[in-house]
Amino acid sequence: MQQGYGIEKILKLLPHRYPFLLVDQVLEFEPGSEIRALKNVTMNEPFFQGHFSGKPIMPGVMILEAMVQTGALLLCETVPRGQHDRICFSGVDNARFRVPVIPGNQLIFVVKIIKQRQRVVKMHAESFVGLQRAAEADIMALIGG
Repeated sequence: MQQGYGIEKILKLLPHRYPFLLVDQVLEFEPGSEIRALKNVTMNEPFFQGHFSGKPIMPGVMILEAMVQTGALLLCETVPRGQHDRICFSGVDNARFRVPVIPGNQLIFVVKIIKQRQRVVKMHAESFVGLQRAAEADIMALIGG
């Protein structure tokens, strides 16, 4: 595994910006194989204003988006730089949400490439709060030609 990196490099690799950038740091990665990243969940997240009043819970769709962004970072470390703007996510299967994510939690994302055939990549993504699995999904991406 290679050493991770911070928000400066993430901003160079991903087009996402506040409030939709949902990865704070890459912990480690192995191009073509897997990546580990994190997000510090704070009460300042805009989605907590309405989800839910008095009992803030991170929406599952935002957790899924963070796992997809982590997968995009893995693909940016895997494919040549000239193909970074051609990465397009094409599907999500088997999404499961297991425990609520609340302000103060730190989400750890683990994304592994399961299968890669020419332009199609299938990955398995998991997120953890401590040792508890918070969510998981299979995600697919296309790398345009």
